[in-house]
This record gives sequence, structure tokens and C-alpha cells, in this order.
Amino acid sequence: METRSWDLGIFEQAVRAYAHLGAPLVDLKGPGTNILGDHFSPVTALLAPAYRLFPTPVTLLVAQAALFALAVLPVTRAATRLLGRASGLAIGVAYGLSWGIQQAVDFDFHEICFAVPLIAFSLEALLRRRWRAALLWAAPLVLVKEDLGVTLAAIALVVAWRARGEAPRVRRYALGVAALGILVTLVTVAVVIPAFNGSGGYDYWTKVEGGPSPFAGADTKIRTLAWLLLPTSGLLAVRSPLLLAGAPTLGWRFLSGEEHYWSTDWHYSAVLMPVVFLALADAVDLSRRGRRPWLRAYADRLPACAVAAALALTTAQPLSALTESGAYRKPERAVAAEKLLARIPDGATVESDVGPLSRLTGRCRVLWVGDSRGVTPDWIALDNDSGWVEDSLDYARRLHPEDRYRVAGEAGGYVLMERVR
Repeated sequence: METRSWDLGIFEQAVRAYAHLGAPLVDLKGPGTNILGDHFSPVTALLAPAYRLFPTPVTLLVAQAALFALAVLPVTRAATRLLGRASGLAIGVAYGLSWGIQQAVDFDFHEICFAVPLIAFSLEALLRRRWRAALLWAAPLVLVKEDLGVTLAAIALVVAWRARGEAPRVRRYALGVAALGILVTLVTVAVVIPAFNGSGGYDYWTKVEGGPSPFAGADTKIRTLAWLLLPTSGLLAVRSPLLLAGAPTLGWRFLSGEEHYWSTDWHYSAVLMPVVFLALADAVDLSRRGRRPWLRAYADRLPACAVAAALALTTAQPLSALTESGAYRKPERAVAAEKLLARIPDGATVESDVGPLSRLTGRCRVLWVGDSRGVTPDWIALDNDSGWVEDSLDYARRLHPEDRYRVAGEAGGYVLMERVR
């Protein structure tokens, strides 16, 4: 009951719809809202078969963890090929324990879990000079999220740069893919998403348009850059052109007026982790072949330093919770809340705040509290542990003045109200 279940509930509703061969309607974003009008992430349909077999939010969380873990293979393999077994394993472990991955696993489910292995396999192929494979691995990014077409373009530009001397024909193809990535992003944002959006637009323009100066929050942005480059690569990753693959993600985050995009919290940095660690492997390889002895010595030590930093930082990252005995016990509050929510029958319409969402989206139609838009729910479920609702029945009357509700039960800080017919 500790997960912040807003995004988990949204994606479960979408995947549940795909699993039953329907359009990805997400009632949490408003009754009948097609999620493709919010973000363009049709790749989540790939989870539908597994979800049909195991219809639970845990399916999404396990799939996300597996996809993040899958990227360990290309990261470790590429680093081992360039630097040897010990250094390669160190970089692989450092990626697996990196703060960006830990934060993402700890924060609900997000479509970017598909992007992480795609980027990792693409950059591994690039480092092996398998230019076509690098482009093919990156191409599906346009189906993960609308902004990742620009990341595809960035990877294609790196391919063009690396292939310029030995494969002029590949260079032309790569430049074409870069242009295609930009074009797909523009079409998706300007045409495809508005076609599914009830307002006929792209809701996230407001996150950038009319925002503060790019220099706003400079202290937070500098700290994020420091976290991205210092403990992961000791700044050496800036020597590798592979780092360009992370520029689009950092660009839209830092240009946005949304302050929570600027920091290291949540899932926003996960796609940067394979980029920075493979850039480190590339930079160490370049530095080892350089003429400056001090730089060669510095580069030789960085893989070990990166894994040491990742281990040290883990003591203050989400993974450290596994060392606490409470992580292996279900609190009495959670047991009581589960029993209370189990009283809601399958298929019922429920209006809920963030607490109960992921406990209900797999078997009920769940609406966001205060955003039912004329749909009258059979039940109202609230996490009121903080006491934010003083009078539950009065709150229900304000939500639905033409209907009557009764308190069906209270347990574990949760309040459950049933509609009186």
C-alpha cells in the first residue's frame, strides 16, 4: 500500500483495455479518455498478453523491473568488449545500481521502461560499429513516447559522425533516420495525439510555452547535471559523442516550466543511465589510447570508482529499504485497508483518490475523485489517513449533490462510502 499509484493506475487501465482488445481508455484521466491523446505510447500494448494471464498491477511492476534489468546485458557486454572483464562488469553493476534506475523502479510504472533497453542495445551496436543494427534498435523509440523521436535523431547523428570515414553510405542513411525521427515527433505531437485528444490539442505544450527563463532553477539543474555526470563517470563521459543521445531528454526537462522535471526525482532520468554508462565505457577506451599519461591513469580507475560510488549512494537510495525488517512485513493498516476495499464488488464504478487506485483498477472502473464528469459512482474510496476530509458524507454530497451515500466502513485510514439506491 506504499506505492504512489496514480501513474500505475493509469497504465493498468490502458493495458487492461489492450488485454481485452479494446481502445486504451483511461477513466482516471476523465471518463472515456483515450490515453493516446495524452502521451503516444502504443508500446505498452506489448504487456497485454502477460496482463491477460496475470491481471494485477504487479504484472506491470515486474515487467518494468525486467526491462530495466535487461539493459544490464548490452551495457556490460559493450563495456567488457572495450575495457576487459573486470572493468566491464564494474560498469554493468554501476548501471544496475544507478540512482536513475532505482528512482524509476521506486516510482510507479512508466512507459520509458521500454526505452531503456532499446537505447542500451542501440548504443552497444553503435560501439561495435554495427551501424544498421544501431539504427534499427533505436527506431522503435517513436512508439514509446512522443519526445523519443528526437532521441532517435540524436542517436542517428552519432552514427553518422562515427561512420563518416569508413561508411559514407551509412552516413547518408543515418542522416535520413535523424530527419525521420524529428518528422515523426512533429507529426505525432501536431496530428496524432490531437486526433485522440478530446480538446484537439497537445496538453503538454503548456509545460514549455510561457514558462520561466531557461535559467530559472539553475541551482537545481546544475545539481541534476552533477548527479548525472560525477558519480557515474567522474565527468569523463563528456569525452564521448554518445552523450549526445541524452541531450533531448535533458533539453525538454530543463526548458520546461515544471520544476519537478528539473530534479533527480522520479523516473525522468532512467533513459539517461544507459547513455551515460556506455559513454563512460567509450570515453575510457578513447582515453586509454590517448597521449596523456595522467588521463590514461584517471580513465583506468573510473570503472571501479563508478561501481564504488553506486554502492555508496545506494545506502540513501530506494534499494536500501531492503535492509529494513519492515520491508518484509505487511503492516496491519494495509491488511485492514485491503479487507475494506475487498467489499467493493468486481465491475463496480468507484471514485477514488490516489491511495486505493492500484488496488482497484484491475477489477473495477475507477474514476479520479472530483473528476467523474457526470458519471455517478457506486462507491467512493478515500485514503483519509491524514484527515484531509473532515466529514466524509458532506464531501460525498459536494461531489454528487443529487445522490446519497452512506459510510460502508472505515479501516486503516481508509473510508469507503456506498451509494444508496
